[in-house]
Amino acid sequence: MPQPIRTAISGIAGYAGAELARILLAHPQAAPPLLLGRIADEQGPTPLEHLHPNLARKQPLPLIEPFSWQLLAERKIEVVFLALPHEQSHQQAPEYLAHNIKVIDLSGAWRLQNPTNAAVYNLPPNPLQTEAIYGSPELHREKIRTAKLIANPGCYSTSIILALAPLLRAGLVDLAPGIICDSKSGISGAGKTPSPKTHFMYAADNLSAYSVFGHRHTGELLEQLNLLDSQIQFTPHLLPIPRGILSTIYVKLLDPTTPAAVEKHIMDFYASSPLVRVRPAGTLPDIHATVHTSFCDIGFQLAPDGKRLVLVSTLDNLLKGAASQAVQNMNLMYGFKEEEGLA
Repeated sequence: MPQPIRTAISGIAGYAGAELARILLAHPQAAPPLLLGRIADEQGPTPLEHLHPNLARKQPLPLIEPFSWQLLAERKIEVVFLALPHEQSHQQAPEYLAHNIKVIDLSGAWRLQNPTNAAVYNLPPNPLQTEAIYGSPELHREKIRTAKLIANPGCYSTSIILALAPLLRAGLVDLAPGIICDSKSGISGAGKTPSPKTHFMYAADNLSAYSVFGHRHTGELLEQLNLLDSQIQFTPHLLPIPRGILSTIYVKLLDPTTPAAVEKHIMDFYASSPLVRVRPAGTLPDIHATVHTSFCDIGFQLAPDGKRLVLVSTLDNLLKGAASQAVQNMNLMYGFKEEEGLA
C-alpha cells in the first residue's frame, strides 16, 4: 500500500482552514494533517476543537502546533495548504518551496500573471510568479499534475469561469455587447474577520452590491477567459446567508442556436470533470443544490431568438470555491481521482 500523503495547513483559524481540516482528516489517501496557527505560536499546542467546536470527535484530533521547520521535517510534510492573507502567503510560499514542500495557496497572492491585474494585491514582484499554476482542475488539469506551486482560484472566479469557458473556447460568444456577470455570495466569502458590512445588523435582511469595477477576482476572469476589461462586467453582491454563491451571467451568441446545441457544448467540455454538474437545458441550479458539497452546478436558459443566453452557476464558496478545490488540486498532483475524499 502506498504511504499516505503528509500534509500541513497553515492558517487553521479561518473558515477555509476549518474546511481543509475537516476534509483532510477524512481523506482516504492522506495522513491527519499537521495544523499550524498563530494561536499555537502564542499559547502553545491547542486542541483543534477549541478553535472549531464543530470538528469535535470522540476520538482525539490533531493539535494545532507552533510552527517550526524542524517540526515539518520530523513529520515529513510533502505539501502545505496556505489559508492565509495574501501578504503572508506571498512571503511564505517561496520558503516552503525552498524546503522541497509543495504549496497550494488559497489566497490571491499567486493567481495573476499580468502585472496590471496583480497590482490589486499590492505585492512586490517575484520571479516565482511565472511558475505558479492557476489551480482550476477543469481548465489546467495536466499542468496541475506536475506543479509545485498552485494558486487556488477565487470563489467568484470559479463560478464565472466554469460557466463561460465552454462557450468562449468554442468561439460562440459575441463579445461586442459585453458579458455581464451578476454574482451573489454568502457572508463567509468576506472571511472570518468582522467588518461593518458583514455585521449582522447590516447584512441581515439586506442585499448589497460592492467593489463595482474593482473586485480582486476580475483579473482572474480576464486572464483565464482571455478577455479584455471592456468585454466583461462583474458585480458582486452580499447575500444574508452564511455560505454559497450564485452567478447569473448574460451573454449574446454570434449565431442563433438551439438549447440542445448549447447543452452539448457544455456537457462535452465537462465530460471528464467529476465535480462539475451540468443541468439539462432550461433547468437552473440554486444555492441549496451545491451548499456543503464540492460541486459546481451549471444551468442555462436560451431566449426564443436563439442568441440571448443566461447562464446560472452555483457553488459553495468555502468548498468548490476554496477548500475542496484545493484538495482536488492535491489529488491531481498525487495521481488520485479528482473527487477522492470529496464527492
